[in-house]
Amino acid sequence: MAKDSLTLADIEGAERLAGVSYTAEERQLMLDNLEGQIASARLRRGVRLGNDEPMATRFDPRLPSFAMPAPEGPLRFSGEDPGPLPEAEEDIAYAPVTKLSQWLRRGMLKSRRLTEIYLARVEALNPDLECYAWVTPEIARAEADAADALLGAGVWLGPLHGIPYGLKDLFDTKGVVTGWGAEPFRERVPDRDAVIVERLRAAGAVLLGKTTVGALAYNDIWYGGVTRNPWNLNEGSSGSSAGSASATAAGLCAFAIGTETLGSITSPSQRCGTTGLRPTFGRVPRTGGMALCWTLDKVGPICRSVEDTAIVLAALNGPDIGDPSTIAAPFHFDAGAAWKHLRVGYLPEAFGEGASDVDHAALKALRGLGVEVREVRLPDLPYGALINLLYAEAAAAFEELTLENTDDTLTWQDAGAWPNTFRKARFLSAVDHVQLDRLRLRVMKALDGLFSEIDVLAGPFMTGPMLVASNFTGHPCLHLRAGFLDVGTRGKASLGAGKLSVGEEDASGRTFTVPQGFSLWGRLFEEGPILNLGMALEQALGVADRRPTFAR
Repeated sequence: MAKDSLTLADIEGAERLAGVSYTAEERQLMLDNLEGQIASARLRRGVRLGNDEPMATRFDPRLPSFAMPAPEGPLRFSGEDPGPLPEAEEDIAYAPVTKLSQWLRRGMLKSRRLTEIYLARVEALNPDLECYAWVTPEIARAEADAADALLGAGVWLGPLHGIPYGLKDLFDTKGVVTGWGAEPFRERVPDRDAVIVERLRAAGAVLLGKTTVGALAYNDIWYGGVTRNPWNLNEGSSGSSAGSASATAAGLCAFAIGTETLGSITSPSQRCGTTGLRPTFGRVPRTGGMALCWTLDKVGPICRSVEDTAIVLAALNGPDIGDPSTIAAPFHFDAGAAWKHLRVGYLPEAFGEGASDVDHAALKALRGLGVEVREVRLPDLPYGALINLLYAEAAAAFEELTLENTDDTLTWQDAGAWPNTFRKARFLSAVDHVQLDRLRLRVMKALDGLFSEIDVLAGPFMTGPMLVASNFTGHPCLHLRAGFLDVGTRGKASLGAGKLSVGEEDASGRTFTVPQGFSLWGRLFEEGPILNLGMALEQALGVADRRPTFAR
């Protein structure tokens, strides 16, 4: 027997990892023919697959009974009188896109001036926040001047015309480093733009720079440091859309782009007090963006108001041939649409032990809006087990880091960090993976049943199984600021225990006043209702205008 051949002890060890038990006779049968299976795996590993090469199997959130919502007419944003332009540049910087857009269109503000305001704030505050990996002042000024020239010629491209934004550093920008937050890729320079960059440019938006991303789309630790929460500089901003949330909350851009696989828009929005919209899976193309999990990754806006997220999503929406998972779907939004008829559900366990005063106040505010609010239930299923699908896809997307030991160059090396998670994923069972995909279908049916009873589900960020369940079914989620709490400095989120933990408070006893959000989930491709209800809830809560304290 060759020195590196399998032994019965090897098979017994593999049984323990797989959680199965075989007889001595069964082990012997496997010992005689496992070598061919292993050889096939090694042959496959000899074929290097790029991050931009997706799986043949595509996820589609639509069940056979699904009917795509029909187009309901043109997009209608509020377009109300923005009032006079503030004298203080800080007041201009924190203004929502709805106001900035009107000031620009009416000639009260130039895109070049607005861009310079944000660039100056980035220069002053980025050393503390570490929320921009790269700033692109030359690109920003050129795009701002072009926007002003078009407006001067009577050409208005829409509500994002002349609006400066931050782009999560997962998306390719021609000639500008796109390092994915990770040491092995920190000098990666693409030769073309991501599709969403092209769409935002066509809408007139102005690129300020690349906002930081937790390495390979996880957490807030990247090759340049740790992105900070502008409400408490002692803690991270959460992630992985770390810089997008931090920069938007701190007034270092008008809006930013984020992505979510499992909480990467909603979690930093929860911590930094921004408003994040995770659209339905397949609505926005990921072409030219780093892939973490092909069946889970979603692209969406991070803003300072609910209506702003609708404006940005309108520019991003639509399929692209470069992303096989995109789905042609109309996006309908009317800022004046009726919403009192909406049926709102909540999971009672989300408002039990552990629920905060902000959570209860938000639910009370919903009731005060006059909509029907009632308890609902989800079937008892092992929703959390689906995370193993995420582990497998992420480990496949960055297999070379594990096999070539370049994962050692990543800064974060804890038990819950990617290097260890990728290594553990090699022990996941392919059979269990198929079974998890079948469980995923059952979860899709469970949420489909839920949304046959209600139009919107409301609750805290960690409502029951919804963070996991809705990400795996592809349902949209709007997360908006709902209030403030006094809490200690919180640690980083982790997937290390086979579930998402959002970070425990330290034991120092010192507290900081920080924002807390509230989530609204909607039906597939029906972001409009949660946006309309979100606008009403935002107004009722009255906490959207409070600014970060940059406390130390």
